[in-house]
Amino acid sequence: MYAKKSNEQGPRRGRSFDSVNSAYEEKQLNNDVTFSKIDENQDNRSISTGRPTRSEKGFATIIFSLKNEVGGLVKVLKLFQEKHVNLVHIESRKSKRRDSEFEIFVDCDTDHEQLKELTQLLRKHTDIIDITPSDNSAQPDEDMAGVPWFPRKISDLDLCVNRVLMYGSELDADHPGFKDNIYRKRRKYFSDLAMNYKHGDPILRIDFTAEEVCTWGVVYRELNKLYQSHACKEYLKNLPLLTKYCNYSEDNIPQLEDVSRFLKERSGFTIRPVAGYLSPRDFLAGLAFRVFHCTQYVRHSSKPLYTPEPDTCHELLGHVPLLAEPSFAQFSQEIGLASLGASDDAVQKLATCYFFTVEFGLCKQDGKLKAYGAGLLSSVSELKHALSGKANILPFDPTATFNQDCKITTFQEVYFVSESFEEAKNKMREFAKTIQRPFTVRYNSYTQSVDILKDTSSIKSMVKDIRHDLDIVEDALNRLNA
Repeated sequence: MYAKKSNEQGPRRGRSFDSVNSAYEEKQLNNDVTFSKIDENQDNRSISTGRPTRSEKGFATIIFSLKNEVGGLVKVLKLFQEKHVNLVHIESRKSKRRDSEFEIFVDCDTDHEQLKELTQLLRKHTDIIDITPSDNSAQPDEDMAGVPWFPRKISDLDLCVNRVLMYGSELDADHPGFKDNIYRKRRKYFSDLAMNYKHGDPILRIDFTAEEVCTWGVVYRELNKLYQSHACKEYLKNLPLLTKYCNYSEDNIPQLEDVSRFLKERSGFTIRPVAGYLSPRDFLAGLAFRVFHCTQYVRHSSKPLYTPEPDTCHELLGHVPLLAEPSFAQFSQEIGLASLGASDDAVQKLATCYFFTVEFGLCKQDGKLKAYGAGLLSSVSELKHALSGKANILPFDPTATFNQDCKITTFQEVYFVSESFEEAKNKMREFAKTIQRPFTVRYNSYTQSVDILKDTSSIKSMVKDIRHDLDIVEDALNRLNA
């Protein structure tokens, strides 16, 4: 999701993995005007901020903007009532995204299942900006207090995937498509599709316009001129498979549903549409469940070799061929697993390592440098630069890499090279061990959930699974020697 693209005629814009602070910090809450106090029970409210203290049931914070309809707020408040969700605090505030709109900030008492049902109903009448469950609404263990909320099963991604931080349907004034009303309407269409997507839904097939296909074709054609000499072996092995099974071609934009099914069979990864940039924490959380958050819109046709944000050209040509490689898929997932419940500082370090590997990484093959980073493999000019012999290249080391600045207006000051995906994975494993958490996590592929290993009971359960796997290995060896 996080990438930087460029053409050779102008500066690049994009987003680095710098932490993005929430627009709704505690100090701002104190300065905002209360819209309405729904609950008269002051015992549930914090005296210092007016926000609720944690209840036995759990609570969540929801931020949304109302769609343009008469009586919109009244309809929304009735949804809370219908689901028996107690509103503890509600405020309105001027939107930081659209000057002409207001956003509604709600604190409510709710459990995990109630919150999921309520979220589905709210999407019919609102544009959800942020949903933040409290630790104990989804993770009730007392010894998890103070741990940032994180999804424990794949369906929990429904609760955080719509926290889009930038772009989506909104464009900056210097975006190539800012003055193009037709393009902006098209972006809103793609944004709405992603916002309404739920785990388990098929990804809607898109009838791309001739202009979009033409733009894709320019990018596809120019990059394919470089792949044989610049891309790693794993990329070159998987790209023809995508041509065969997902109809990758110059005159066709692949459908995300087809790509998702292909990846599922190859590496266990699936695609989930997203409207725009997610925070590093939310994006990495998806990787933990082998879910890749993927945009579906196409960059503006006026600059086919440039985009200020990830688009479907970047996702499908940059990321997907490597996500089909099992060793690379595991590397990506382990970065995601290490982020679950980690501190903001640790997530930032992991995100920076992700940036300089999965997005802009290099590897050595047959004595030559090759690109495996999606940001390189989807950018004509930077792919040439990184392998020109003029770029500054250092060995990948997480403890050095996470201190490197991620450039967003120029080429990277340095690129990091690994001998192989296995080497990068082993180094990231060692680095992950240094992250301070009161637990570790293990992905359960059968339930598509994460097991929390924090006591002898949970560890014993894992040991049983390992012993069973070892029995299978022993049986296989005995059959070989029979």
